[in-house]
Amino acid sequence: MSMPIVIGVGGIAGWKIIQRSEARQIEAVAKDPVVQRSTTYFRENIARANEADELVRDYRLLSTALSAFGLEADLPNKAFIRKVLESDLSDDKSLVNRLADKRYRKLAEAFGYGSGKPKANLASTVSQAFVQREFERRVGEGDETMRLALNARRELSELSTRSSSQKTLWYEVMANPPMRKVFEGAFGFPTSYGRLPVDRQLEEFMKASEKTLGTTSFKEINTPAVLDKLINTYVARSQIALAPVQNRYSNALTLLTGGMA
Repeated sequence: MSMPIVIGVGGIAGWKIIQRSEARQIEAVAKDPVVQRSTTYFRENIARANEADELVRDYRLLSTALSAFGLEADLPNKAFIRKVLESDLSDDKSLVNRLADKRYRKLAEAFGYGSGKPKANLASTVSQAFVQREFERRVGEGDETMRLALNARRELSELSTRSSSQKTLWYEVMANPPMRKVFEGAFGFPTSYGRLPVDRQLEEFMKASEKTLGTTSFKEINTPAVLDKLINTYVARSQIALAPVQNRYSNALTLLTGGMA
């Protein structure tokens, strides 16, 4: 059983502690015997999985692969994952391209079963991603808000390099549950927003981003100052929501008077 990474304090103070200790904590996770067994097995055996079915039938390979892309909850859904992996990425009507959550497309792209073109250095890339996700998961065992913040920072770094339209990228954020939670939290959206027509949701997300962050561009959102504002607002609002009623006033005052700086 893995040990959670416990920060000991929430909110903005906790987020700053995580940022300062992140490199050391990731190094410790990578050296964990349980993690090393998973990454070593993947590196030594992934070359044998020449077809999607072979990957899916190997529980240890599949577990590491899915965890590296944040899809570990799909481990029991082997038939579905096999179809995702075998999807033709060039066909707009294929399963993986019809899924709103683009984490599945990233999985299919990396392994390349549908195109016969796996990404270079697949074993190393997946192993590194697995360690990063494991670090985030252990942080989440102590504080789920911090896990979601780490996930959002990593995902936004990737989104900022994409050539897709801003609307397309916003739709991807809205379809990615962990990312959506961060933006909804930072914007103060109730969960009922998810029941609005999707075009109306897009309008509300972009409007709130302009108001809260001063931009709707993911390249700008990924700049240090704007990213800090997004994540600090999210973790501060989350702390306010979780705090006992008598402490909410002081937490809200901290948020409003520049505690995010």
